[in-house]
Amino acid sequence: MMPDIAGRYPRLWIWLQRAWRFRSAGLGFSLAYGFVFAISAALFLSLLWWHTVGSLEHQVEQAVEADAHNLREHWAESGLPGLILAIQDRLDLDVEDQALYLLVSSNGEILAGNMPAWPTQVSRFDQFYPEEIIRAGTTATAEVHAYSLPGGDRLLVGRDIRGRELLARLLTDTFLWSWAMVTALAVGGGLVVRGIFRRILSSIAHTTSAIARGDMRERMPIVGNEVDLVAHSVNDMLDRVARLMDGVKQVSNAIAHDLRTPITRARARLEDATLTERNPERLRQAMERAVMDLDHVTAVFEALLRIAQIEAGARRAAFEVCDLTIPLHDVAELYEASAEERHVRLVIDLPPRLMFYGDARLIQQGVANLLDNALKFAPQHSVVHIKAASSGGQVRISVADEGPGMSEADLARASERFFRADAARNTPGAGLGLSLVQAIAQLHNGTLVLETRRPGLRATLTLAAALPTPTMTEESHLPNMPVT
Repeated sequence: MMPDIAGRYPRLWIWLQRAWRFRSAGLGFSLAYGFVFAISAALFLSLLWWHTVGSLEHQVEQAVEADAHNLREHWAESGLPGLILAIQDRLDLDVEDQALYLLVSSNGEILAGNMPAWPTQVSRFDQFYPEEIIRAGTTATAEVHAYSLPGGDRLLVGRDIRGRELLARLLTDTFLWSWAMVTALAVGGGLVVRGIFRRILSSIAHTTSAIARGDMRERMPIVGNEVDLVAHSVNDMLDRVARLMDGVKQVSNAIAHDLRTPITRARARLEDATLTERNPERLRQAMERAVMDLDHVTAVFEALLRIAQIEAGARRAAFEVCDLTIPLHDVAELYEASAEERHVRLVIDLPPRLMFYGDARLIQQGVANLLDNALKFAPQHSVVHIKAASSGGQVRISVADEGPGMSEADLARASERFFRADAARNTPGAGLGLSLVQAIAQLHNGTLVLETRRPGLRATLTLAAALPTPTMTEESHLPNMPVT
């Protein structure tokens, strides 16, 4: 089909190619808008014209019917002479010269009226007929209706409708000009809409092009109208992308910095042992220390993988309605021995039932990380509180200690991967514990809030509560080992 068009109509083919080359979504949208607007205006004006002209025609017909009815009443009261006199009176009073009357006897004799003869086309008594008449030397159009009288006489009543035709032409011209103006306005409005459409797309294209060139600071402008809905969504997306990229950079730098030390230490120990040690026992000890360093590296990578899986929502399939009271008691019992060794008292405040919807094992692991951090920094003879409550459709689990706490600057970065405050530099761990808890909270559409207590720190995990179900199972699960 295409080669035939190109061969037979080369100019048309060239025009189609140019039109396709310069196709525009904004132009198509504006043309569609203008087309719908113009068609709607045409339908509205046509309906208005039809109703107005129809009303005028109906008024003429009603006037003729009423006049004929009144004349027949005169005939019934006064007979034929009275009818002739009534027709003559109406003609004398017709100043505008619009009324038409003709009274014809049974043998065709004209008895009264202002028409020269009975129209040949008028043959029925149940409909109106258009009739051309000559008035004041000009041809005009009239609308007439015939009526049958007893005795074979016939009556013709009509009206000159030149005024109606003039008004109909005036309305037609007015509506056509109105439609032309509305169409022009529709085209102008379509062009305005196209300009707005292009500005929105240009703003998005400019911002995304800048991002593609590597400028992550570019954002869509806020102009103060409905376009801001798109602008806010795009800007929020870019902010999140920027944060994720910064997180990737920080994680990469932290991995390179934090894992270089144990790997280098393990390599140095193995190299030193192979070059200098001759004692099998010392060589075995050096290898064991190197294995411990490598196990630490492996644990860090496993923690990173676990955080990535949780952030990707891989554990959402295990969500169910359950009671957190028993799992939280298990976590507390698991750490009571560690607390006694550090001469720290562990105080537990849990309700009889704590219903929520989610993965109980992940919550156990998150609370275990919070308890591990609290016991790690709690001074001797201090108290660590673990408290849980449900209110307002939410479950709040808090772990509070009486340790050194954290500064405001450190609190803002506490959940970053591999971040460690100055007070934690000499403690074991890789700085991934709070990152894991944060990922668990986000998976459950919850939050993790860290607050300074003076002394100490309180970590509050907020989750969505759930109503208890009859089929709920209350099983105790020991938590996974905490990620430090």
